[in-house]
Amino acid sequence: MTGCTSCVQRGVLIRKLMEQVRFAFFPEYYGEGAGEGLSSLAFALLGEEQARKFLERLPEINAKVRGDVEAIAANDPAAVDREEIVVSYPGVHVMLHYRVAHQLLEQGVKVIPRIISEMAHGQTGVDIHPAARIGEHFAIDHGTGIVIGETAVIGNHVMLYQGVTLGAKHFRYDPEGRPMNIPRHPILEDNVTVYSNTSILGRVRIGHDTVIGGNVWLTHDVPPFSKVLQTRAVTTQVFDGGEGI
Repeated sequence: MTGCTSCVQRGVLIRKLMEQVRFAFFPEYYGEGAGEGLSSLAFALLGEEQARKFLERLPEINAKVRGDVEAIAANDPAAVDREEIVVSYPGVHVMLHYRVAHQLLEQGVKVIPRIISEMAHGQTGVDIHPAARIGEHFAIDHGTGIVIGETAVIGNHVMLYQGVTLGAKHFRYDPEGRPMNIPRHPILEDNVTVYSNTSILGRVRIGHDTVIGGNVWLTHDVPPFSKVLQTRAVTTQVFDGGEGI
């Protein structure tokens, strides 16, 4: 396969692979025999050596995705049952894609992990770089607009609401003027909750058991057991003569 035809066919195979992974992980919802085409798709897409490595890790990936389902169930009173979470919640969809993409990236597979991540991004509005490191029982509520950068590190039992950015504050450049790929995104320790539309930027550490409120701009470390809230709004007189902020 060469050129555009190769790209299109690879995209089709990747979509089919992710569908079969979902079926294989949750046969109780998709029916017995679901996911039977997974192995052949993996070999066709990845080659024999990489496919075998990937298939060997599927039970571990499955356990982590199921842990993410349980995290959502424990944190969302609107969730009726596990089936609803699995088949309709964007957080599960994106984490299944992320955890598969992360495994493939760890194996040294090129390009395909980013394609998998971008498929989930386009479908959910959640942008997680496959190189980010995310622990177990990770919960995303609503999800739209979440961005998690390449070198972000997230512990266990962390929850993010919509619009959260774990991003870089600035870049460093090498002598040739190229951006350096060095750790530049936040570290969130265990049991951290970040509410909607908050940006945490730079290689800062958010200590365990911390709650970050909504609409916060955070560029410094936070110790464990903290609560960080937006400063109180400042009210001024009505604008005169059309003046702005």
